[in-house]
Amino acid sequence: MSARLMIVSLAVAAALTGLGGCASKSTTEQLPQIKTASDMTDVDRRARLRMELAGAYFGRGQSTTALDEVKQALVAKPDMPEAYNLRGLIYANLGQPQLAEESFQRGLQLNPKDADAMHNFGWFLCQERRFPEAEALFERAMQQPQYRDVPRTLLARGLCEARAGDLAKAERTLTRSYELDANNPATAFNLGEVLFRLQEFERARFYLRRVNAQPATANAQTLWLAARIEQQLGNPAGARAFGEQLQERYPQSPETMRYERGQFQ
Repeated sequence: MSARLMIVSLAVAAALTGLGGCASKSTTEQLPQIKTASDMTDVDRRARLRMELAGAYFGRGQSTTALDEVKQALVAKPDMPEAYNLRGLIYANLGQPQLAEESFQRGLQLNPKDADAMHNFGWFLCQERRFPEAEALFERAMQQPQYRDVPRTLLARGLCEARAGDLAKAERTLTRSYELDANNPATAFNLGEVLFRLQEFERARFYLRRVNAQPATANAQTLWLAARIEQQLGNPAGARAFGEQLQERYPQSPETMRYERGQFQ
């Protein structure tokens, strides 16, 4: 996945736990009991431990080790949908698209309402340039009741639309994502980049200022885009100020090299 897209790492879906148990004989109706860790079988615990390890390894970029942990989780519990979801992400990261797709499909067969898996599968399909299929999965994810990551899926959808060349649609989608989560620097950056490509430089400047105002969210990509915006707005002093930050903080970056060559387009 390109660093330029500033996509935050995709989370592994949480396990769904059921409700069980019966009311005592003194009650007139049966009440569900809350399932706790003590109710888990040894198989469940082994599979859960392997998944936690897999997620940690994958988050550190150790994809092969993460894959081995997922495989062991599936040996313990072959019907674990979130394991297939994570396996799909790992295979995609390892450059195995066919295996990734098979994993995502199997996970959704086991849990057809898993919005996280729909999101991840949609993003994978976007990377494969299968844009209509990705769009359909993003839409399905957002339609799931109580799905809480709509801004994240809108961000992915907007990036996919931009990649497909539909900048106007991408602008609308990313604006909606920003309205729902204005504190996400990835959304602000990518919205600014789409606006730059649409030659709406003043609006692009607004979003990039917010990102670059915080040292924790500014990076070589955000500073370079800000420099290009200032250059397009006829403010060479502002472009130079951002370029000097690039040279000071990221002297070896491709963005700094482009600045030094004057490649502002």
